[in-house]
Amino acid sequence: MERKEKMTSRERLLTALNHQTPDRVPLDLGGFQTGIHIKAYKELLNYLHIHEDRVEILDAVQQLAKPSETILERFHIDIRYLTAHAPDGYKGEIEENTREGRKWYDLKDEFGVVWSMPAENGLFMDISYHPLARASLKEIKEYPFPDGKDTSRFSGLREQVLQLRKETPYGIATGISGVVYEYCWYLRGLEQWFLDMMENPAICEALLDRTTQFWVDFHTGFMKEIGDLVDVVMIGDDLTGQYGPLFDPAIYRSLVKPRQKKLVQHIKSLTRAKIWYHTCGSCIEYIPDLIDNGIDILNPVQTSAANMDPATLKKRFGKQITFWGGGIDSQHTLPFASPAKVKEEVKRNMEIFKPGGGYVFNNIHNIQAGVPPENIVALYEAAYEYGWY
Repeated sequence: MERKEKMTSRERLLTALNHQTPDRVPLDLGGFQTGIHIKAYKELLNYLHIHEDRVEILDAVQQLAKPSETILERFHIDIRYLTAHAPDGYKGEIEENTREGRKWYDLKDEFGVVWSMPAENGLFMDISYHPLARASLKEIKEYPFPDGKDTSRFSGLREQVLQLRKETPYGIATGISGVVYEYCWYLRGLEQWFLDMMENPAICEALLDRTTQFWVDFHTGFMKEIGDLVDVVMIGDDLTGQYGPLFDPAIYRSLVKPRQKKLVQHIKSLTRAKIWYHTCGSCIEYIPDLIDNGIDILNPVQTSAANMDPATLKKRFGKQITFWGGGIDSQHTLPFASPAKVKEEVKRNMEIFKPGGGYVFNNIHNIQAGVPPENIVALYEAAYEYGWY
């Protein structure tokens, strides 16, 4: 029996985010998080016999594609994304360089971190240079950060959002920002950052204060432009791995959490949009902290990680936070199972997460290169089929 939608995509999304029951679960194909790798996207286009003259890269580091309207409409996707762009004066161009006889693509970001990918068989970029790896406390305090108050990075955004709001029925989300914690180790190097936590917390505090202030300044301008128009503001820091926190939760609560909370509350003072937080892994330890910070939405809900059972998550936190993701095991089922198994798992997770709203469907993090296109089709066909209330 053919179902008839009774809500627009935006109405559907807002209803779900308010923990009420929409006509069906909102569906997302991701923007800068929980998106689709360029190689997987091209294979999907070929499988569906869809020709696109140009496939746009949305995120160079993760090598994520920007899905076309044809694909988004094909899978009944309810969310559209927009983001701030680079400020005037920053080029951000990918350079081709040769090292030890091998060609590399290098990208230096605004903070001076260099991201690199081999030209041959490269799938995504990793950090090849941490500019503050050997810096002293004084040098960290004096390091030239980008200017979060530079409003040139927001030029033209309001017009884009107004067009989306007036001419389309979709929910609107921002790209990822507010990376308070992770950028510290991007700048410092992960091993050195972990040593700092134990041996030199003053360095951690100084760097966290600087990243926090950058994002406070950034969101002051960002929300001034579009805060009255967007539905979801995305921020995030990976705090956990497959088996639990990446570092002592006591350190998180003393050093990181106060700064994250400051940023979240600042954003909330500027917009009525819901605040979406991304952390991979087994993050059940931190969900109460995130809720206390003011987070409304958790992504990507990695149900394959330790202690992340969907039923447990829904029972304990389903009335306090929206789960965005968690649709399929992206490490085992989506890349390696049959389409029938994909549909079976989507149905099972939908039945757990969707009661009472508070759920937006997506994969668990990015659809990676090598995922069979027939499984991607099965994923979204099942989500649409089993998402009705």
